[in-house]
Amino acid sequence: MTTEDRRAPAPDPGAPHMEHNDRLDLPESEWRARLDHDEFRVLRREATERPFTSALNREHRNGVFLCAGCGAELFRSDAKFESGTGWPSFFEPIAGAVDTKRDFKLIVPRTEYHCSRCGGHQGHVFSDGPAPTGLRYCNNGVALRFRPAPGSDRETRPNTPGRED
Repeated sequence: MTTEDRRAPAPDPGAPHMEHNDRLDLPESEWRARLDHDEFRVLRREATERPFTSALNREHRNGVFLCAGCGAELFRSDAKFESGTGWPSFFEPIAGAVDTKRDFKLIVPRTEYHCSRCGGHQGHVFSDGPAPTGLRYCNNGVALRFRPAPGSDRETRPNTPGRED
């Protein structure tokens, strides 16, 4: 049996919305069983995936981006934009979906954000995003799942500010 076979199933993108106030605290052993190696490194150890490696960079359907750790809704697709950075980027999270804290890992202080439900590391927020917020939530693709809106399998949204991947 491979590690992949032993993993608990990832959150079902079609499952009902999980409330952010229903905090999910699991021991490390359960997180390791639930997540693959890369997901665990990013969500639980605050690692960063390599840029331009996520298929979600090219996801333009209508829908919702979910936390890969717990399935909580984090971003609506209409807040996604092409930043050219190599990571899925958004100008605004769903209200109450993320918590922030200061990060000094690169000497220069940055603001990192986490899923408010499970505490899973998502990425960093920068002040170089488009209107209306001027913010760029730069997310690790491995920390997200996408749930398309009903009937959006063939629909695509027009690109918003930035470069096309």
